[in-house]
Amino acid sequence: MDLITSAVVAAIEHGAPGHAPEAVASHYERLKQAIAKFDSAAVILAAIAALEAEPGNTQLQLALSAALSSAKVPDDMETLFAAQGLLDALQRPFPQVPDVEAVPAPADKSAVVSNYAVVKVYFATDRQRDVGKPPAQRFSGERNIMGGNGPLSYGSCDISIPRDHRMGQLESPSLWRLEFRDDPAKHVVVLSAEVRDRDNFFAALKTQIRASAGKSAFIFVHGYNVSFEDAARRTGQMAYDLGFDGAPVFYSWPSRGEVAGYTIDENNIEWSTPHLTAFLADFLASTDAAQVYLVGHSMGSRGLTRAVADLLAAQPQLAQKITEIILSAPDIDAAIFKHDIAPKLAGARNPVTLYASSQDLALAASKAVHGYARAGDSGAGMLIVAGVETIDATGVDTSFMKHSYFAEKRSALSDMFYLIRNNARADQRFLDPVDTAAGRYWTFKP
Repeated sequence: MDLITSAVVAAIEHGAPGHAPEAVASHYERLKQAIAKFDSAAVILAAIAALEAEPGNTQLQLALSAALSSAKVPDDMETLFAAQGLLDALQRPFPQVPDVEAVPAPADKSAVVSNYAVVKVYFATDRQRDVGKPPAQRFSGERNIMGGNGPLSYGSCDISIPRDHRMGQLESPSLWRLEFRDDPAKHVVVLSAEVRDRDNFFAALKTQIRASAGKSAFIFVHGYNVSFEDAARRTGQMAYDLGFDGAPVFYSWPSRGEVAGYTIDENNIEWSTPHLTAFLADFLASTDAAQVYLVGHSMGSRGLTRAVADLLAAQPQLAQKITEIILSAPDIDAAIFKHDIAPKLAGARNPVTLYASSQDLALAASKAVHGYARAGDSGAGMLIVAGVETIDATGVDTSFMKHSYFAEKRSALSDMFYLIRNNARADQRFLDPVDTAAGRYWTFKP
């Protein structure tokens, strides 16, 4: 039985669509939405409806599997992704009816509200706080140099994800569609931004991490030209698309959020790196997370790699607490990364994963400014280093400026899914090896 049929059958056995636990019902509906895009969707959905009417009917299960195979649905990564998310939801402990004296279980991080879902993400930032601004603009692009308790602020955001959300997309209002304001039913929106003190922040994080199946968390460090709002939205979108049941966290340094702000952003990520180092040390010591995934994008990879290198040099025992380091389009001098940074990351639990592209316009501009290749370049200058699994993402890069493919392209997201969910190395995922005189790197299967 294929993965998708197995997921459908298991969900129906647990009461889907009408009597399953909320998390299962939500993932079940998401899987059917993924199937609905196929030309033969009516036949497949009819086969599912027949199974819903007669759970356990082996012939109907075979009919569904045949319909899926005929439409080549099992070859579609988005549908496989949804099926895997459903199976994961089925494997989690279902909530029990508590006794009178029982302590209620922690709330699920993703709540369903009418026609959109709400994902809670956590943040630490050294941006200047703008108290009177709306939630999405609560922190500016300026440095926080006036903080009475140090430069860092902590908190959480609620992010809306539309029910018809397309994997990898960061839906926003569009003038072409005559959309002039945020609508949670249509767009990924920062609904709230709550500032917490440090102790309250880590207490909430610990609760969510302990409630997750793998006691897991990821920390995302955004890149150049990213506002606090977009960092929060991106984190929520990634957590939702990855089906991540741990704690999604982002560290937001004071990027100006402007294309023309490149050199200012360079100075600010350097200023921010010691604060990021301190936050990572605090996080690893305070949360008891068993699985920690560090994700750096673009210029944010500079701060992340230097912070981790400094942290491991000072506290090498923390290396085994870092499950994965994922760098996407890292805007770092390639020679510096190869000789000075990569060796210092070698103590981490697993190899570093690096997504590169030969068509990344922002990296090309950075190379023109600095005069030297960047670690995120591919092509003839592909960076191949011991302890780093380099993946050429050129073939899957379609985003504006070709610079956010790590979260905006379905196959890149699905690769991250298998990396994070299954701890699968490059040779265990849907990648093709490319052997060169310098060593091996990987590309996405066509």
